[in-house]
Amino acid sequence: MVIYEPKGKAAEYCKLAVNLYRGCGHGCVYCYAPAAIKLDREEFNQDPKPRKDIIKKLEKDCKKYQGTGRHVLLSFSSDPYQPLDKELQLTRQAIKLLKDYGLKVVILTKAGQEVLRDFDLLGGDDYIGSTLTFVSDEKSKEWEPGAALPGERFNMLREAKRQGIGTWASLEPVINPEETLEIINNTYNFIDHYKVGTLNYHQEAKKTDWKKFLSDVTGLLKKYNCSYYIKKDLKAKAVS
Repeated sequence: MVIYEPKGKAAEYCKLAVNLYRGCGHGCVYCYAPAAIKLDREEFNQDPKPRKDIIKKLEKDCKKYQGTGRHVLLSFSSDPYQPLDKELQLTRQAIKLLKDYGLKVVILTKAGQEVLRDFDLLGGDDYIGSTLTFVSDEKSKEWEPGAALPGERFNMLREAKRQGIGTWASLEPVINPEETLEIINNTYNFIDHYKVGTLNYHQEAKKTDWKKFLSDVTGLLKKYNCSYYIKKDLKAKAVS
C-alpha cells in the first residue's frame, strides 16, 4: 500500500498520507526524512526519484478508500512540489486520482508559485498548507536553500484563500521563536489553521526557552482568534 496511516508525530498532521517521491531537492538543513527512510542525506537531496509505479499503486489504493471522503496528505518524507515535480507533475496526477475516487487532499509544501497550477483541482474541502519557518529571506536561504522564499509561500497561501481553498500552516520546525511569531503576524488573515511544533534533532533547539515560546505563541494565536493545534512535542518540552 502507498496510502498509509502515519504513526507518532506525523499522525498529528493527517490520518492518511502518500509519498510520491523518494528524496527531495529542497535540501533543508533540518530535514528528518533521510534518517527516517534510511537514505544518505546527500543522495536524498541531490538525486530524488519518483517512487516506482507510484501512480498505478496509488489508484489501486484509492479504490480501497473510494467514497469515504477521507483526507490524504501529500507528503511527509518528500515535498510534493519539489523541483523534480515541475517536469514529472506526479502531484497533479495524484490529486486528480484522489478527487476522482471521492477523497480529499491535504498539501504540505515549501514551494510557492508553482503550486497555483493545481488550484483548479481543489475545493473548499481540500487544504493547501506550507511549512513556514522564517520571514527573513537570508535565514530561509541558509536553512532551506532549494525552497521558495517566505514571501512567495505567503502569496501562494493568500491566493489559495482567495480562491476558496482551505489553508493551513505548519509552524515546525521552530528555529527562531521571534521569526515564528512574526510569521503569524504576517499570515493570520489568510490562514485557516496553524499547527505548532518544535525543532527536533538539532543543537539549535537547546537555545530556545520552549515554555516561554508556548506561552507567547498561544497568546498571539488567541489574540487573532486563530484556529490552532499545539503538537505534543512542544507541550512536552515546555514542561521539561
